[in-house]
Amino acid sequence: MDLEKTLLGLLREGGFILYARHAEATVGNDQPYFNFENCYTQRNLSELGRREAIYYGQMLRYLQVPISPPIVTSPFCRTIETAQLAFPNVNVQTDPFWYDIYKLGGNISTAEQQRILTNLRSVLEMKPPQGTNKVIIAHSFPKGIGLGKVSNLGTVFVKPRGQGHGYEIVKQMSLAELADL
Repeated sequence: MDLEKTLLGLLREGGFILYARHAEATVGNDQPYFNFENCYTQRNLSELGRREAIYYGQMLRYLQVPISPPIVTSPFCRTIETAQLAFPNVNVQTDPFWYDIYKLGGNISTAEQQRILTNLRSVLEMKPPQGTNKVIIAHSFPKGIGLGKVSNLGTVFVKPRGQGHGYEIVKQMSLAELADL
């Protein structure tokens, strides 16, 4: 049996964190003094991104991957909209911690980077409820840091080992690769 078929079977049993980057956003940058409550100050989903988000959720439902609510996102409009379009009937909860992941791509101190990565480890060690998977929709990481570069709606499949016991990155897949699962 190949890894993809094995992975699908494991996902159906639950116990994973699906860490996904938001769907495609418009070209450009967030405004220097963006406001989380004003989407006009941020990059937002493109039309393709909206279709990608809908497709992502449809695909996970088709593959019968059990998801536990809530879907956790960063406070950016593009991550919230991705979650709402992908999982229209599931509660979406923003967590300011995921803004820290966005900040990893900026100019921060080594101490701040280490604090964020220590907190990330703690979050990724937490097992989801029995028989389900947790979905987090946030941002890519700088190359070689955290979970690494993640494409638009690419997903990193993380197997938590429990608090204080680390986690395993099982596989990372692009949206196209996930469609072939």
